[in-house]
Amino acid sequence: MTHDQITRDEIPDNPTSGDPALNDRADGGLGRGGGGEGEGEGAGPRTPGRLPDGFTVRLNRRVRVRDGGRTLVGGAPTRVMYLTKAAADLFDGRRLRVRDRVSALLADRLLEAGLADPVVEDLPGLDPSQVTVVVPVRDRPAALDRLLSGIGGRHRVIVVDDASAAPDAVAEVAAAHGAVLVALAENAGPAAARNAGLRRVTTPYVAFADSDVVLEPGTVPTLLRHFADPLVAVAAPRVLGLRLPGRDRWIRRYEDARSSLDLGLDPGIVRPRAPVSWVPSAFLLARADALGHGFSAEMRVGEDVDLVWRLARAGRRVRYEPAATVRHEHRTVVHDWLRRKAFYGTGADLLARRHGRDVAPAVLAPWSAAFVLALLAQRRWSLPAAALIFAGTAATMSAKVRRSEHPVRLALTLTSDGAVAAVWQAAALLLRHWWPLAAVGCLLSKRLRRAVAAVAVMDALTDLRRTGAHLDPVRYAVARRLDDAAYGSGLWLGAIRGRSVRALLPDIRWKTRSSRPSR
Repeated sequence: MTHDQITRDEIPDNPTSGDPALNDRADGGLGRGGGGEGEGEGAGPRTPGRLPDGFTVRLNRRVRVRDGGRTLVGGAPTRVMYLTKAAADLFDGRRLRVRDRVSALLADRLLEAGLADPVVEDLPGLDPSQVTVVVPVRDRPAALDRLLSGIGGRHRVIVVDDASAAPDAVAEVAAAHGAVLVALAENAGPAAARNAGLRRVTTPYVAFADSDVVLEPGTVPTLLRHFADPLVAVAAPRVLGLRLPGRDRWIRRYEDARSSLDLGLDPGIVRPRAPVSWVPSAFLLARADALGHGFSAEMRVGEDVDLVWRLARAGRRVRYEPAATVRHEHRTVVHDWLRRKAFYGTGADLLARRHGRDVAPAVLAPWSAAFVLALLAQRRWSLPAAALIFAGTAATMSAKVRRSEHPVRLALTLTSDGAVAAVWQAAALLLRHWWPLAAVGCLLSKRLRRAVAAVAVMDALTDLRRTGAHLDPVRYAVARRLDDAAYGSGLWLGAIRGRSVRALLPDIRWKTRSSRPSR
């Protein structure tokens, strides 16, 4: 039995990958990507080998189950997947357990589509001694000591000193914990330092840990379980804030709730334009033989995004697993915090040169772009025009999803999701990616001033409610706008330096794609 006998996919002209509010969690040189059809999705060769018997997947919370279990709506990009009755009968509620080749094919298809995630607690464990930890460091001996103390001798450790100003202090800490020390004569950057450590790894798995993180006891064992899937190349934990003694600054409280490195509560496949579109190199666990030459050594920002996207394009899987966590020493001094946010923004130009449209700050279908423009115009005809666009799109969509038992209802749901996602993406463009242009426009247009003020308030209050940050609305809103302004400044600085606006341009998708998997 082939995939065609199990499922049929339709990918509608509906650029959202579920909850649009989740799409802005992945700053780190990317900004707030919308959903949509990523260029890297499903690309490249796939490593042989099927999911083992006993492997269990669960439909993620963003997936809607319709038509008595025969229709699934969700994924990354959003799609409608129609199941045969035989395939639907394989499910136990929202779970599917691999028992044979057919169930393995279906589970694989669900994972690749972003519709399901592994049930990590049901996966077999692996021997932690098969993991070598590589730590790139430049000075920071106290932080290095804290990290190595947390590892506690459970793994072989390679410390790569990236030309510290005080190398003896780093060497002393490494020796105290029995770590292998690799000293670089010149500062080469964290990517090159990680690669220097990778070349000395002899175990099947390698973990990259920055010196400003602290591992928790279950971090590595939990992530190792994901490698029961033969296609998984990298697994990454959730990055939470590290509580340190000292003044409880309001920026710290904002970062604890809204750090660029914290990718949220939901597990997921990692690739361009998915709800989780990247994972930070603060901590990564990988198959050593899947990494090739490793990170792009010439990149000093965005190298983690680049690695993940190259792996996705090669047909490998990268998993984000929030059940595993590490603690990160966030920047809490305003000057340092803003500089780091701007630094992340500069990486978008480098990524655009390597990955093209995957870096676009927004992904819109023509109808959703027209819908947003009608609302922004704030004319008498704006609401009727937006309503007409919505109705026309829903009618067109209902024809595309006619295999559903309730195509009109499904089309209204998809169109509503797309409209909401388009509004959020437009807000992100005005407040973050294009804020210099928006600021100039506000000086010239009363309507634009109203629009920017409205979306700024809406964005801050909605985000505060979602994150549950321990901050009053005023300070949260100030921190949110400073975050956006700093990142956007770095984005524009990178574009100016690179003499290219590609990282600033939205991706307007003119065609839909219908996918019928066959293998």
